[in-house]
Amino acid sequence: MFSARLIRHKDSNMLNICDKELLGKTLNRDNFRLKISEKYYAEKIVEKEEARDLLQKSDNINMVGKEIIDLSVNMGIGSHEGVKVIDGVPFLIVFKM
Repeated sequence: MFSARLIRHKDSNMLNICDKELLGKTLNRDNFRLKISEKYYAEKIVEKEEARDLLQKSDNINMVGKEIIDLSVNMGIGSHEGVKVIDGVPFLIVFKM
C-alpha cells in the first residue's frame, strides 16, 4: 500500500506518493533532511492499482520508497538511474514532458 496526495493546478497534476510504512519518518544525509510528512504525502492510502492510475495521469511525481519506485520504473515512468538514496531509502522525482 501507498500513501498519496494528488495536487491539481490548472492543467497539471502533481503526485506525492510514498510507501505507506515511510509516512512520518525523517531521512537524513549529510546536511540534508527529508521529512515524509502526512501533510505532503497523506491525502489517502491507495492500493497498487490506484497507484498505477495516479502515476499514469500525473505530470510531476515525487516518490519515496522502494515499492513505489519499482512500480513506477516497471511502468516506464522514470528510471533507476535517476534514483537518489537518502538514509538508505530511495527517492525519485519525475517530470513528464
